[in-house]
Parts: sequence; C-alpha cells; structure tokens
Amino acid sequence: MPPQGPSAEPPDGGWGWMIVLAAFLETALVFGVIRSFGVFFVEFMGYFGEPSTAVSWISSVTMATLLFTSPLASALAAQYGERPVGMVGGFLSGLGLFLASFATSLPQLYLFIGLLTGAGGTLVFSPSLALVARYFKRRRTLANTAVFSGAGMASLAFSPLFQLLVESYGWRGALLLVSGMVFHLVVSGALLRPLPLAPRDAVRPPLPGSRWGRWASLLGLPLLCHRPFVVFCVSGVLITAGHLMPFIHLLPYARETGFDEYQAASLVSVVGIADIVGRIVAGWLASWGPLRLIHHLSLWTLLTGASVLALPLGHNYARMVGISAGYGFLASAIIPLKFSTLTDIVGPDQIMGAIGLINLMEGFGALAGPPLSGWIRDTTGSYVASFQVAGSILFVAALALVAVPDYLPCFPADNPKDAKQSGSLAPQKVAALGLSGAEPPEA
Repeated sequence: MPPQGPSAEPPDGGWGWMIVLAAFLETALVFGVIRSFGVFFVEFMGYFGEPSTAVSWISSVTMATLLFTSPLASALAAQYGERPVGMVGGFLSGLGLFLASFATSLPQLYLFIGLLTGAGGTLVFSPSLALVARYFKRRRTLANTAVFSGAGMASLAFSPLFQLLVESYGWRGALLLVSGMVFHLVVSGALLRPLPLAPRDAVRPPLPGSRWGRWASLLGLPLLCHRPFVVFCVSGVLITAGHLMPFIHLLPYARETGFDEYQAASLVSVVGIADIVGRIVAGWLASWGPLRLIHHLSLWTLLTGASVLALPLGHNYARMVGISAGYGFLASAIIPLKFSTLTDIVGPDQIMGAIGLINLMEGFGALAGPPLSGWIRDTTGSYVASFQVAGSILFVAALALVAVPDYLPCFPADNPKDAKQSGSLAPQKVAALGLSGAEPPEA
C-alpha cells in the first residue's frame, strides 16, 4: 500500500529499492539506447546521403527534447502522480522508435526519435529520479550511483547488439526490435510509488484561486531566484554540451580512424564496462570520503575533460581501448554526482521542480553539443578538433562550479545550522517570492 500521509524523513530503503530498480531500467532503455545510437548514426549517413552535421541533429533533438520537456514532466507528475505519467512516457518512447523504423527522410527521424521518444523518456525518467531523492537521504549517492549504472551496463551490451541487428535485419528491422525493448519502460513506470515528504517548515495552504501560483510552484519557478541553483545550472549546461560529444562521435571517429565496425562498436562496450566500475568507485568515494559532493563533482568533471582531450591520441587499437576506458571511468561519475549535489542545494522537498528546471536549461547544451561537434568535423575533416572543444568545455564547467556560494568550505557541515550553507531553498523563501500560492508564515 502507498504511504499514508507525508513522511517526515526519507525511509532510506524499503520500496525505495524498487524505485531504484525502475530508474535503473529507465537509464538503460533511455540513455543506454542514446549512447549506443552511433551504430544507426553511420547507417543513416549512408542511407540518406547526408553529412555528419545533419544526422547529428537526431541525437541532439532527442536529448534536447528529453531535457526541455522535463519541467512539464515534473509538473504533470506532481499533479497526476508519478506512476501514470511514467507509464505514458514509456509508451511514447517505444512508439517513437517504432514509427522511426518506417521513416523515409531525416525530418521524420527528427520527429519520431527526437520529439516523440525524447518526450516519452523525460515523462518516465524525471519522476523516477525525484522519487529516488525522496526515498533516500543517507544512501542517496549510493542509490543514484545504482540508478545511473544502468546506462553503463546498457552501453556494454547494446552497441554490439545493435550492430548485429543492423547487419541481420537492416536499420529498419533493428529499430523495430529496439522499440520492443523500449516498450518495457511501461512496466518500470508501473513500479513508481509516490512518497510525499513533509515540508521542513510550516507553510500556509495555497491561496484560493491562485492558479498561477500553483503552476509556478509545480514548475519550480521560485528556484530561478535561488542563486546557488542558478549558478549550478550554468555549470550543468556546459557539462551537458561537453559530455555528449564523445558519446555520439566516438564510434564514427573510430571508424574514420580505420577500425572495423566491430572494433568500433566494442569501444562503446569498453566505455560501458569502465562506466560501471567508475560509478562504483565514485559512489564509494562520495559516501566515505571527506570532501563535499560539489567538490567531487568538480574534480571528476575536470578529469573527464582531460580524458576527452586524450581521445585523439588513440592511434592504434590497444591505445584507443585504454583511453576509452579512462574516459568511461571518469565520465561515469558526473551524472549521479550532479543529481546528488542538486538535492543538497535545493532540498528533497524542492527536487521535483529542480530536476525539471535544470534539465530544461541543460537542453540548450544538449541541443548545441552534438551539432557543434558535427560542424567542426565537417569543417576540419576530422573529429580531433571536436574532442578538443568538448574537453575544453568540460574544463570551463568544472571551474564554473567554484562560483556556487559557499563552495570553498571543503568539508561537510557537522551540525544542522551549518548544513544550511548548501543553499537549500526553505519554504518561507518560496512563499516570499509570491510564486507558490502560499502566504509567508507569521513571525
């Protein structure tokens, strides 16, 4: 049975582990498929006779749609419940890939994969991620690490599998079979069980008839006046732009360098294996290490940028495998650390709206990253400059985190009063902004 009434504290387990399982499957079937889409990238270039820039827009529009529609997904989940919204999202994701198998032009792929599958992915993923933050507190980083390991495990299996499916059934038949896999998101959405959390401070009920205030609160708009959150979002946009370029273009770069299709596809699997190991190590260090989460995030982002800069040095297959493994190991920590840090900044009671807004802003990075990389490749005739730009963007993203207020204290607070340095947005602040539809508490 669902929990009766708001919970004062996250249970740190229980049904929360089923939420983790559901979110794990979603990262595998949403982000794992996107990561492994380089196999189809090559096929689309050959079939439609289009340049790298044009084909790159498929993955870019998919990620941008997934991120841009995140505030709507968060608002719908808050209004109608995580479970129905998640199940509808799973159906739309599978439907988009199913229709894409019948596409006759790139614009149709933009529509079916980019818009339909992207929107479905955010409807199922955003509510699940918010529920993980609500169900866990002490084990939150561990839970997020387990959730996002789904993408690494999927990358390990999907890229060679997709290559085999394309060779056996053509890209249309392969997309049809992949859509059947993605329809399982409906089942993962059915596992979602809401957990309302009691506000940290008493807030009066919403004002009667304040429809704008209610929707503004559902969309998380008060957070736009919260400086730590806004600065964190700027860094997130840069991280997304630099983070996506290698995932999309690693396989085409390997093919361009002279490796055969299975060697190139196996590099994505190597990244997936290293991704799994990296998440375990990053989760352990974040849970037991002395540094705050935001410092872990900035360090791993900086190291990921260095690994991206090293990718063009893989002139033979053994060296390319080693560099790809290093990249997968380092890049694996960024996403779970980012969402764990976000919860520290805004608090679990504001996390649904925060996820929607930060994903919306990061959509600009997702929309710009892969086409920028494709344009650089078409202009220079090589992916080397693309990787150099991506690594530089990640360096800037790591440095941008220093601008988050109270970044310099390097160790976690020892008492509740000091914990407020993380910048969590208290309900009084939400009410004072006049957007939540609530009156400020009386003095």
